[in-house]
Amino acid sequence: MTDDLREQMTTLTNQMKHFHASLEVKARDMEMAGGDQEVVTKLINGADAMKDSANIYLSWARHYVNLSEGGASEADEGEEDSADFQF
Repeated sequence: MTDDLREQMTTLTNQMKHFHASLEVKARDMEMAGGDQEVVTKLINGADAMKDSANIYLSWARHYVNLSEGGASEADEGEEDSADFQF
């Protein structure tokens, strides 16, 4: 089960990275095409917000995978390193 959970975490991480990059590209494309600057700014800010949320989500996912591997001692608070999921 652990390998399956870790594989799913990898998939989620990659999907979140791809979503963030795609949203930024869409915003830049709109900007280059002369789109509404307010919308462009909202999309860029939204991409950053989604990135931050994804990092929090992945941190919790790692916590629960660790918990499933060895109980509470493996998932103590403070063990999480959010830098592991920065993209």
